[in-house]
Formats: sequence, structure tokens, C-alpha cells
Amino acid sequence: MGTPDFAVPSLDILLRAPYSVVGVVTSPDKPSGRGQKMKYSPVKEYALENNLPVFQPKNLKDPDFISQLYSLKANLFIVVAFRMLPAVVWQMPRLGTFNLHASLLPQYRGAAPINWAIINGEKVTGLTTFFIDEKIDTGKIIFTEKINIDQNKNAGDLHDRMMLKGALLVLQTVRAIENDSLNIVPQDSLIDQNLSLKPAPKIFREDCEIDWNKGLTDIYNFIRGLSPYPCSFTNLISPDGDTRIIKVYRAEKATGIRKTEFNVGSILTDNKSFLMIGCEDGFINIIEIQIEGKKRMNIEDFLKGFQISNAWNAGKISTF
Repeated sequence: MGTPDFAVPSLDILLRAPYSVVGVVTSPDKPSGRGQKMKYSPVKEYALENNLPVFQPKNLKDPDFISQLYSLKANLFIVVAFRMLPAVVWQMPRLGTFNLHASLLPQYRGAAPINWAIINGEKVTGLTTFFIDEKIDTGKIIFTEKINIDQNKNAGDLHDRMMLKGALLVLQTVRAIENDSLNIVPQDSLIDQNLSLKPAPKIFREDCEIDWNKGLTDIYNFIRGLSPYPCSFTNLISPDGDTRIIKVYRAEKATGIRKTEFNVGSILTDNKSFLMIGCEDGFINIIEIQIEGKKRMNIEDFLKGFQISNAWNAGKISTF
């Protein structure tokens, strides 16, 4: 059971192991693009290419869907980047239902663990397989694997690493279940009363605006933690109130720049090769952006087409 690219390697590795994959459950097709053509999920595309039965229920409690699941007579359900399952589904298979989660549980329970780990400046994260229970990401842990976070990489880079390592962990988990060689650990036993749990809630567009009042490192982590999706954004504001809303895909912490004569949100640019924005304790050097209605571009190409001067500033004037 899965939908995005993240789930495809896990399905692929099981099929090549080889295990008998008797069905694939994924999200319904959705209209996409200017033509609003129906688009398959990456998991559905892979399943069809490999002649696997595909199920796309709108309602996971639908009696017809439940009947179809029963008819498959699956021993085990495997979930990678899918929706929350009702008990009637996850309790169905004889060997249980397990999930692959992109954090070291019990930390970063929720929909966006990769993003939040980087936003919060973590140096280490990881992967967890666990048996699903009635709550979100609280079930008994089967395996974990630690992964170092490169401080120069973004959420997309970490996603791609975890996607491949996650597939290996899924295979390891299936084999351990098959061989009855599990040593599962309740998450409650891992919770230190002196250490607060960090959540990983879903990130909405309105959560992605850069707050230039924050520190240099916090803003840098915020930008890379949201890149390439859903992507941070800010407003570039001219002296007469003209604005440009830009998505910031890539930036770096500027070094060797004196901050004394610039305020938070101040822009420093030669209007040719660089654009820096002042924050609480330094400057963020913007490297790659996207302006509304245009393609993603490096800052040099942006400055060729848009006249931005040091009289402009960056700040909050609206939200999406």
C-alpha cells in the first residue's frame, strides 16, 4: 500500500526478492496540469508495468473494497507512504500490517518527518519499520536504521537516500517476519520523560513563508528543509510597493559580510550575479529561485530579467 515515488523501490525490491505480491493499493487517479488529465500515482504506474492487480478505493472502509482485500488472502500488508488505515484493514492479515516511516520513532511522528528533521537542524535521522496499531505512528518497532543528515543537502536529497535505504529495510523486515525472528519494541519504552517528542505534522502552503526575523541558521535550515517541495517563499518588495513573490529552492549562509548597516529583510545585490537578504544575525545568499509564472532558475538568470536594487526589501505582506 503506497502512493508516491518513495514507495516504489520498496515494492520493486519485494517483487524481485521474489515475493508474491498479490495486490497493490494506491490513491485514486487525480487530474493534473493545465489540461487536467488524469494522472496515475508512481506506485500505480509501476504496478501496471509489472502486471500487478491495482486497487484504488476512495473509502478504505467501503464493503466492496474490504471484500476484495479478503479475497486476496494476503499473509502480510506492507505500507509505505499511504493513508491511515482503519482497523478492519490493518487487522486483516495473519502476520499483521507494518509501515515504513522516515524517522527514528518515536521522534517525528506524522506526515512530514524528512522536512521537519532538516528544519529543526537535526544531524541524524533514520528509518523505522513498525506494526500499525490504532494510533498514528505509535506501533511496536521492528527495525530502525540511523542516517546522517548532510548539512549542505536539502529534503529532496535526504528523501532520495531514505527511499533506497527504506526499501532494504522493508525487505529485511519481511524476511524477519517470514522467519519468525522478531524482537519488537514498544515505543513507550523508548520515550525519555526528560526529552520532549518532536512532531512532524503535514506542512501547508501558508507554513512556508520565510520569517527574516529568525536567525541565519534557522532560515537556512527552513529553506533546505522545504526544498524542493513544498518550497519556501518570500516577497520582494520595491520602495513603491511593487512585489515579486519568489520560491527559494537553494540558498547558502553568506560569510564575511558586515551586518551593521543593514536591517532584517534588507536586500544586498549588484543586480547581476548575487542577491542576499538580511536576517537577525547575517545574510542569506539566494542561489536558485522561481518567480510566479516562470520556470525555476538560478539567481543570475533571475536578475537578468528583473531589476532588483538595494532599495528593495524582503518581508511578509501576504500569504498564499
